[in-house]
Order: sequence, then C-alpha cells, then structure tokens
Amino acid sequence: MQKGFSPQFFKNNRRNLQKVFGGTASIIIASNGLIQRTNGDDTYDFHQDGNFLYLTGIDEPNMVLVIDKDKDYLIGPELNERWKIFNGDVDLDSFSRVSGVDETLPSEAGWQKLSKKLKKSRHIATLVPPKAFDERYLVYSNPAKRRLVNMLKSHNKNLQMIDVSGRLAELRTVKQQPEINAIQRAIDETADTYRLIGKKLGKYKNEREISAEIDYIFTKKGLKPSFRQIVAGGENAVTLHYNKNNSDINLSETLLIDMGVRLSGYCSDLTRVVSLSPTKRQLDVYKAVLQVQQFALKMLRPGVQLASYEAAIEHYMGEKLRELGLIKTIDNKSVRKYYPHNTSHFLGIDVHDEGDFTKTLPAGAVLTVEPGIYIPEENIGIRIEDDVLLTEDGNRVLSARLSRELTSLTILAK
Repeated sequence: MQKGFSPQFFKNNRRNLQKVFGGTASIIIASNGLIQRTNGDDTYDFHQDGNFLYLTGIDEPNMVLVIDKDKDYLIGPELNERWKIFNGDVDLDSFSRVSGVDETLPSEAGWQKLSKKLKKSRHIATLVPPKAFDERYLVYSNPAKRRLVNMLKSHNKNLQMIDVSGRLAELRTVKQQPEINAIQRAIDETADTYRLIGKKLGKYKNEREISAEIDYIFTKKGLKPSFRQIVAGGENAVTLHYNKNNSDINLSETLLIDMGVRLSGYCSDLTRVVSLSPTKRQLDVYKAVLQVQQFALKMLRPGVQLASYEAAIEHYMGEKLRELGLIKTIDNKSVRKYYPHNTSHFLGIDVHDEGDFTKTLPAGAVLTVEPGIYIPEENIGIRIEDDVLLTEDGNRVLSARLSRELTSLTILAK
C-alpha cells in the first residue's frame, strides 16, 4: 500500500468519479501495459497510468478496473506459466486490500463476468485512447487504452464509448490532504538531494558525475525519479529537456539541475541554477528570472485563469528581456525567442499532471512556477522552478526551504 493512503481514499475517488460523471454506464479503466525494449522479453521500466493509480493505488501492469453502480472489481493481468517462471505470480487479494474494491478476479473469470454486462450495454464510460503516435511530442503512446477498447468491442461491436478523462482531470486538479502530504515528502527528499549535491559542488568535473550522484542517492534511499534528471552546464542548459548529462563542467559557466522524486505515487519537480563564481551578466539574467518568478507567485491564487496568468507573465518577462538588452519590442515572437515555454504546469501523480487550463484555478491545485531565460549566443540557460500549493487566500511554496541562491545549494532554516 502507498504510504499515507488508505483503501477508503481510492474508494472515495471512485465514488466521486461516478458522481461527477452522472451517468448510469459502467466505468471501465485500464492500467498501462508493459512496453517491449528488445526483441526478447525485456521491457522498459513500468510507469502506471495516472488515472488508474488515482482510482486504485495499484502499480501493476495489464489490469482492468470496473466500476459498476455500487460494486467495483478488478480484472487481474493475463499471465501464462512462462511469465510466472520468469517474473513470479501476482497476489490478487493484495490488489483488493490496497484499492478497496469488492473483489479481484483472475483474467479469464473477470472477462467472463464483464462480458455478460457488455452484451447488454449500449454505452461504456472509459478513457478515449490517444493517437498511437503524438506528432507534437514525437512519441508513441502506451497501447493499453486502445487494447481495452478493442477488447470491449469484441464482446459487443455496437458499444459506444463515453470519455471520462475530463471528469478525472477535474477531480485530480484539487489535491486532497494525503496527496499534498505525499507531494511534500517528495519535495523534501528532492531538496535534501540538492543539499547533498551542493556539499560537493566544486569537486564535480563532468555532468555525468552529478547525474550518477543523484541516482546513487535516490537508489540508496529507495526513491524513484519522477523524470530523467537534467544536469546541464553552460550551453547545454538552453536545451529545455537536455538529459545527455555527459559534458565537462566549466566552473565559469552556470550549471542547471532539474530533478524530482516520485514518492507514494506523487511527484516533485524542482530546478536550481548554480555558479560558484558568477559573472555580472549571469547575475543579471538570474536576477531577472527570479523577479519574474516572484511576479508569478504574487499572481497565483484561486480564481486565476491560467491563460491570462501566462499572458501577464509573458509581458513582464518581455520587460526584463528588454532591460537585459535581448529584445527591443515586447511582442510574442521576440519574447518567446528567449522564453519558449509556459511558467506553470499542474503537478501530482504525473509531473505534468491532469488539469484544465481553460478553467479558473481552484484552491488545492498544485503547480510548478518555473520561468526561464535561455540565451544560446551567450551559453546561458537560467530556470528557477518551485512547487506551489494554492490555498484559500493565495498560495504556499512547498519547496521554499530549498534556497534560491545562485552560488550554493542549501536548505533554509525552518
């Protein structure tokens, strides 16, 4: 069981989903599946679908959740003897204990039970599968949702699918206290890792040494990263998702580190930039980014609409870029040349968590605040990222104990 989460927590999430859905159709959600890494049976590290985790607390591939009126059950993964020999069997009863469902059935028995329901149904509520290939991010999606829809229709070809992804995003945007606690623990572990890195900062010669140190600290503590860490010195920091982490470190340049921990299923995401002997130009750019972050934090509160929030930040960033002599006029094209991303995204089970960018922000939402300035011609990339909880009267920076000093990675006294 995930630390800090009871079976009742997941049961309540399922009841809340039924409530906001408002329909009578069964809700059927698939866990993610394993992805083949080689021509053999080796797979990439498993990462659970965030919605399935939110509704069950189970970090197991190839399962199906069925929410049917006031009865919930899980269908276990399809296993064969070869799988069991190489990977071991699964404890179906443990899934019921963690998730609070009424029962967990073996794959064949579970599908036999579900088939009877499907043959008499016209609609099923589920998560509409994404495209197999996402042209925006140039990535392939996990095929589990597509496989589920195909299996459902194999039992009733006339089934119509109702998408509940928007309802789940609405629920997941507002974090409950156990979720906030988990995020805070993940943030604290990440901040402590920064502190340990900071103690040896002048001794590292290559980005990979810091990356390896982060891996060692995480592994020793039994932690999992929430994403591939970024350790980017100088010009490497202008690549937003640089993670080769294999260049020599030049102590006359800035060093950007972006990392996070996944703890009890919830993520942190923090970025700091350091320079042991910063130049005046580096200090000026860093100060500008810090001022933009402070501007964003003053704006961020319940009732704010993210589009207007981001537009205001873009304009303020433009003022700072003009002060730095990087642009002459404040317009979208000019600003985005040096500030090519948004300042905030939702944070939770996923690093880029579920949330509706078109609606006003509610209390209980957790977001990152991470403005940045990237100047390729000067080998400068500065981003400062903190994790923030929206409260009834404003916000609370959950990562405030991690110093924002440019010359060190230290933890502030509480």
